[in-house]
Amino acid sequence: MTALGTHFRSDICVQANASEVRRASEWMAQHATEHGVPADQMGRLDLCLNEALANVIAHAYSGSENKPIRLTLEVCDCAQAAVTVTDEGPAFDMASAPLPERPQTLADAEPGGLGLMMIRSFSDDVAYRRIDGKNELTFRVHWG
Repeated sequence: MTALGTHFRSDICVQANASEVRRASEWMAQHATEHGVPADQMGRLDLCLNEALANVIAHAYSGSENKPIRLTLEVCDCAQAAVTVTDEGPAFDMASAPLPERPQTLADAEPGGLGLMMIRSFSDDVAYRRIDGKNELTFRVHWG
Protein backbone atom coordinates (compact mmCIF):
# COMPACT_ATOMS: atom_id res chain seq x y z
CA MET A 1 0.00 0.00 0.00
CA THR A 2 1.36 3.40 -0.84
CA ALA A 3 1.08 6.42 1.42
CA LEU A 4 -1.25 8.03 -1.13
CA GLY A 5 -4.81 7.53 0.11
CA THR A 6 -3.76 6.08 3.45
CA HIS A 7 -5.68 7.69 6.24
CA PHE A 8 -4.35 5.65 9.15
CA ARG A 9 -1.07 3.94 10.03
CA SER A 10 0.02 2.35 13.29
CA ASP A 11 3.16 0.41 14.27
CA ILE A 12 3.92 -1.91 17.15
CA CYS A 13 6.91 -4.05 18.02
CA VAL A 14 6.31 -7.45 19.61
CA GLN A 15 8.73 -10.11 20.79
CA ALA A 16 9.06 -13.46 19.05
CA ASN A 17 7.07 -15.59 21.46
CA ALA A 18 3.61 -17.10 21.46
CA SER A 19 2.33 -14.89 24.30
CA GLU A 20 2.83 -11.80 22.10
CA VAL A 21 0.54 -13.13 19.34
CA ARG A 22 -2.56 -12.28 21.36
CA ARG A 23 -1.28 -8.76 22.05
CA ALA A 24 -0.62 -8.29 18.33
CA SER A 25 -4.14 -9.46 17.46
CA GLU A 26 -5.70 -7.15 20.04
CA TRP A 27 -3.66 -4.19 18.75
CA MET A 28 -4.69 -4.90 15.17
CA ALA A 29 -8.36 -5.42 16.05
CA GLN A 30 -8.59 -2.22 18.10
CA HIS A 31 -7.11 0.01 15.41
CA ALA A 32 -8.84 -1.73 12.51
CA THR A 33 -12.23 -1.39 14.22
CA GLU A 34 -11.62 2.27 15.05
CA HIS A 35 -10.82 2.98 11.41
CA GLY A 36 -13.71 1.22 9.73
CA VAL A 37 -12.37 -2.17 8.71
CA PRO A 38 -15.40 -4.49 8.46
CA ALA A 39 -15.45 -7.39 10.93
CA ASP A 40 -15.18 -10.08 8.26
CA GLN A 41 -12.12 -8.40 6.73
CA MET A 42 -10.60 -7.94 10.17
CA GLY A 43 -11.04 -11.68 10.75
CA ARG A 44 -9.14 -12.40 7.54
CA LEU A 45 -6.32 -10.04 8.56
CA ASP A 46 -6.14 -11.61 12.01
CA LEU A 47 -5.88 -15.13 10.63
CA CYS A 48 -3.06 -14.03 8.30
CA LEU A 49 -1.33 -12.16 11.14
CA ASN A 50 -1.45 -15.20 13.41
CA GLU A 51 -0.06 -17.48 10.70
CA ALA A 52 2.71 -15.03 9.77
CA LEU A 53 3.74 -14.59 13.41
CA ALA A 54 3.73 -18.35 14.00
CA ASN A 55 6.03 -18.80 10.99
CA VAL A 56 8.44 -16.06 12.12
CA ILE A 57 8.57 -17.42 15.67
CA ALA A 58 9.06 -21.05 14.60
CA HIS A 59 11.27 -20.63 11.55
CA ALA A 60 12.89 -17.21 11.21
CA TYR A 61 13.89 -16.94 14.86
CA SER A 62 13.82 -20.65 15.78
CA GLY A 63 12.57 -20.01 19.30
CA SER A 64 14.71 -16.96 20.15
CA GLU A 65 12.14 -15.09 22.20
CA ASN A 66 13.96 -11.77 22.52
CA LYS A 67 13.96 -11.00 18.81
CA PRO A 68 11.73 -8.14 17.60
CA ILE A 69 8.92 -8.39 15.10
CA ARG A 70 7.63 -5.04 13.82
CA LEU A 71 4.00 -4.84 12.72
CA THR A 72 2.45 -2.06 10.69
CA LEU A 73 -1.27 -1.66 10.07
CA GLU A 74 -2.41 0.65 7.29
CA VAL A 75 -6.04 1.44 6.58
CA CYS A 76 -6.82 3.27 3.37
CA ASP A 77 -9.84 5.38 2.53
CA CYS A 78 -10.00 3.33 -0.68
CA ALA A 79 -11.51 0.38 1.27
CA GLN A 80 -8.43 -1.67 1.93
CA ALA A 81 -6.24 -2.54 4.89
CA ALA A 82 -2.77 -4.06 5.03
CA VAL A 83 -0.55 -5.54 7.69
CA THR A 84 3.23 -5.66 7.23
CA VAL A 85 5.26 -8.09 9.33
CA THR A 86 8.98 -7.25 9.52
CA ASP A 87 11.57 -9.62 10.98
CA GLU A 88 15.35 -9.96 10.98
CA GLY A 89 15.44 -13.67 10.18
CA PRO A 90 17.00 -15.30 7.13
CA ALA A 91 15.55 -14.24 3.79
CA PHE A 92 12.32 -16.09 3.04
CA ASP A 93 9.85 -14.95 0.41
CA MET A 94 6.60 -16.29 1.81
CA ALA A 95 4.68 -14.59 -0.98
CA SER A 96 6.16 -16.77 -3.72
CA ALA A 97 7.48 -19.83 -1.86
CA PRO A 98 6.10 -23.08 -3.27
CA LEU A 99 3.18 -24.52 -1.37
CA PRO A 100 3.58 -28.01 0.08
CA GLU A 101 1.84 -30.80 -1.80
CA ARG A 102 -1.55 -31.74 -0.44
CA PRO A 103 -1.57 -35.19 1.17
CA GLN A 104 -3.56 -37.83 -0.68
CA THR A 105 -4.75 -39.51 2.52
CA LEU A 106 -5.12 -38.61 6.17
CA ALA A 107 -2.29 -41.02 6.95
CA ASP A 108 0.00 -38.97 4.67
CA ALA A 109 -0.88 -35.69 6.38
CA GLU A 110 1.74 -34.07 8.60
CA PRO A 111 1.13 -31.26 11.10
CA GLY A 112 1.95 -27.74 9.96
CA GLY A 113 2.78 -26.45 6.52
CA LEU A 114 -0.58 -24.80 5.97
CA GLY A 115 0.41 -21.27 7.01
CA LEU A 116 1.53 -20.21 3.53
CA MET A 117 -1.63 -21.54 1.94
CA MET A 118 -3.83 -19.87 4.54
CA ILE A 119 -2.16 -16.46 4.18
CA ARG A 120 -2.47 -16.61 0.40
CA SER A 121 -6.07 -17.85 0.58
CA PHE A 122 -7.38 -15.39 3.16
CA SER A 123 -5.72 -12.23 1.87
CA ASP A 124 -6.46 -10.43 -1.39
CA ASP A 125 -2.78 -10.02 -2.14
CA VAL A 126 0.57 -10.78 -0.58
CA ALA A 127 3.87 -9.02 -1.21
CA TYR A 128 7.40 -9.65 0.03
CA ARG A 129 10.60 -7.68 -0.05
CA ARG A 130 13.99 -7.96 1.59
CA ILE A 131 15.33 -4.59 2.66
CA ASP A 132 18.25 -3.70 4.93
CA GLY A 133 18.63 -7.34 6.00
CA LYS A 134 14.98 -7.65 7.01
CA ASN A 135 12.00 -9.57 5.65
CA GLU A 136 8.86 -7.52 5.00
CA LEU A 137 5.72 -9.51 4.35
CA THR A 138 2.58 -7.50 3.56
CA PHE A 139 -0.89 -8.99 3.23
CA ARG A 140 -3.87 -6.91 2.21
CA VAL A 141 -7.67 -7.17 2.19
CA HIS A 142 -10.20 -5.14 0.21
CA TRP A 143 -13.89 -4.52 0.74
CA GLY A 144 -16.73 -2.47 -0.64
